[in-house]
Amino acid sequence: MLHRIRPSVIAMSLVLASSSVLAAKPAAKPAAKQAAVQPAADFELAHNLGPQGEAQLQAVIDRFNKENSGNLKLARIEKGGKPAGLNLMRRYDMSEVLAQPKAFIPLQDMMAKAGQPLKVADLSADLKAGVVDGKGRLVALPLIYSTPVLFYNKNALRKAKLDPEQAPKTWFEMQGILDKLQDAGYTCPYTTSWPVWVHVDNVSAVSGVPAVTGKGALTFNGLPQVKHIAMMATWSKANYFRLFGRRNEASQKFIDGECAMITTDSREHIDFLEAKGVELGVAPLPYHDDVYGGRQHTLADGASLWVGAGKSAAEYKQAAKFVSFLLSPEMQVEMVRIYGGLPLTSAARAAARSKILQDGDKTLEIAYASMKGRGASSLPHVADADPVRIITDEELEAVWSDKKPAKAALDTAVSRGNAVLNAKPALKKAQPF
Repeated sequence: MLHRIRPSVIAMSLVLASSSVLAAKPAAKPAAKQAAVQPAADFELAHNLGPQGEAQLQAVIDRFNKENSGNLKLARIEKGGKPAGLNLMRRYDMSEVLAQPKAFIPLQDMMAKAGQPLKVADLSADLKAGVVDGKGRLVALPLIYSTPVLFYNKNALRKAKLDPEQAPKTWFEMQGILDKLQDAGYTCPYTTSWPVWVHVDNVSAVSGVPAVTGKGALTFNGLPQVKHIAMMATWSKANYFRLFGRRNEASQKFIDGECAMITTDSREHIDFLEAKGVELGVAPLPYHDDVYGGRQHTLADGASLWVGAGKSAAEYKQAAKFVSFLLSPEMQVEMVRIYGGLPLTSAARAAARSKILQDGDKTLEIAYASMKGRGASSLPHVADADPVRIITDEELEAVWSDKKPAKAALDTAVSRGNAVLNAKPALKKAQPF
């Protein structure tokens, strides 16, 4: 999700200078005015980020338009409607893309036709695998990607007489810490945002048992997943764990200091740094040490930029300029500072690491270490297929509210979800091309 805008995005500027020396005859002056560069054609970037996200995005677009004589406009995504020229799609919007493959074109094709270079090899392997098709084309820009981590309030650990620098490495260790946090007076020792993304997609990946097969079938009802969701049910009964919603509703509870620990996207460190009374700690997502093979890697996902089909050459030329603008080292670092996402290129990654670490924030380092260079996946994610995510959320909530055992709930989620995917096979893909 996108959040607050920071003054630095307004403060940054690049020097653009291009002028032509024309003949000096007085009669030629009016002709010179007529030959002036005309404004670029109107072109829309659609989103559904809400008011705060729109303000952030508008600041980026204003900067692009000023520096490139552009005429890029913001619009809202209409569910089921025709895509705009550019479409910023969040994780839970991906069903719109998958269900309308002919309504989009590969980003790399658009860049090539517009004459803008795009070196796919320069993009981080942690991010691009899920948006590269079988032909090796980059089909979308993984603009604001992140990976789940564990955030915790160091002040809460001190209150519980725990070492604030020692975060739990395993879920078993975490249970003991939650017990002490509860004894210290916390009514919400632990919570989570994005429950399907964190506790189905990523717990499965970390355990080395993907939630989805290579053919797009759901398979997250195996023993490691059942044990994990059942553990969470016992935590819910003991009031160690509280669920506040299916998206990032829990994040505000952490910001307010009500919850001592939270698992959520790494990009949220930008918002948590400003939380009053919270001294932010960050650690990799815990793992189950009784799973064969040890801790594996987390996954990367987030907001990606997709190109709508059927636009003019002039419109695509402006879209290509905007993509190149976003990939510039200066803008990549600024995007990290504002949105907390993972840098797309190795150069931007090095620059961002240097600048962010100066602030004492280790989130980027933890995120990259969590992914182990394999965060991007060509397999679809459960959280990306909206109808399947809704079903899975329902079943998780049934377990955590003590209405269903974990095995029965996950079996049902897989059965119901596969029925949806078989009826809508486009949703079985990681991307539409």
